[in-house]
Amino acid sequence: MARRTEPPDGGWGWVVVLSAFFQSALVFGVLRSFGVFFVEFVAAFEEQAARVSWIASIGIAVQQFGSPVGSALSTKFGPRPVVMTGGILAALGMLLASFATSLTHLYLSIGLLSGSGWALTFAPTLACLSCYFSRRRSLATGLALTGVGLSSFAFAPFFQWLLSHYAWRGSLLLVSALSLHLVACGALLRPPSLAEDPAVGGPRAQLTSLLHHGPFLRYTVALTLINTGYFIPYLHLVAHLQDLDWDPLPAAFLLSVAAISDLVGRVVSGWLGDAVPGPVTQLLMLWTTLTGVSLALFPVAQAPTALVALAVAYGFTSGALAPLAFSVLPELIGTRRIYCGLGLLQMIESIGGLLGPPLSGYLRDVTGNYTASFVVAGACLLSGSGILLTLPHFFSCFSATTSRPQDLVTEALDTKVPLPKEGLEED
Repeated sequence: MARRTEPPDGGWGWVVVLSAFFQSALVFGVLRSFGVFFVEFVAAFEEQAARVSWIASIGIAVQQFGSPVGSALSTKFGPRPVVMTGGILAALGMLLASFATSLTHLYLSIGLLSGSGWALTFAPTLACLSCYFSRRRSLATGLALTGVGLSSFAFAPFFQWLLSHYAWRGSLLLVSALSLHLVACGALLRPPSLAEDPAVGGPRAQLTSLLHHGPFLRYTVALTLINTGYFIPYLHLVAHLQDLDWDPLPAAFLLSVAAISDLVGRVVSGWLGDAVPGPVTQLLMLWTTLTGVSLALFPVAQAPTALVALAVAYGFTSGALAPLAFSVLPELIGTRRIYCGLGLLQMIESIGGLLGPPLSGYLRDVTGNYTASFVVAGACLLSGSGILLTLPHFFSCFSATTSRPQDLVTEALDTKVPLPKEGLEED
């Protein structure tokens, strides 16, 4: 196959988008809907909310912290076998979790084992997708990540129905069967044949250049703060509504309302990211700010109408920021560093995913309600949006000519970084 110098912006890339769609559904759709199991685990093991929150928190953290491993293995062996292996691990973790007799068993099975499987699937797939698109990257990423919204809409009431008929052990067995479909998704991946760029170097050279890249480091801090509060509604909104005397099924249905809005937000945001001239970072900052505000307002709302309106607002804005968060990265570091860059980004932002849910649960145990939990989560997103202001080209004026950031060479990475000679040639 002839090697291209630029991404094809289509072709087999649309099959990769389809694969990423189902993978995002089976990874983050399951994670987002896990709040339905939260109440069951608290009752079954008679534990505090903070301790039960560590189940999803460990899973999110392992998925993100282990992403460099998935990226490195994909660089060596290709994304297909790596993602297929990850699907097996994710299903196995859910299977073992159905036999758990303590929270420790759930930490190890869902948190560690399934989280490791998710780490091998998500980052390599998105990196492969980014290599296929340039001008339509935001749209392709948005379409791929709509799987999160659709699955959140379907999984929340579906999991609640499973719990009412099969209890939590039988439900986890069926979730394990769903997770096994990640293997089929991995079989569809085929990275494009792009011409090699000798300036990129091997993994060690890429890692060194990224660690000297100021905009990349600031961007990872921003996403870490965003990640700290991003998942809180999907883990604790059902419990918060039950504190307001909502029945479990209507509470789970409100998550589905947010998921529908999330789906629309991802598609609209992906289209706007490619259609609107200027840096994509500006749109990302807008959606992040609105998400933080909607999170902070959840404790204020008491009436069902107000809560539904906030769920719609949160779902749309949180869904809108997701595809842009991944579209900004190739603009900062280039597509040929995307495997290493995405893996490193996911590893660093795992700190937020690890600390956010337990902090929210701890505040609930201390205060007796979720008011402080949602306010702190909103503050984290607002802080992250403030850091986005410092990224290159954020305040640049729009020009009539084509000057999108993805068409430019990133200046900081073009700057030569002194590297040790030994090992560089080997890389």
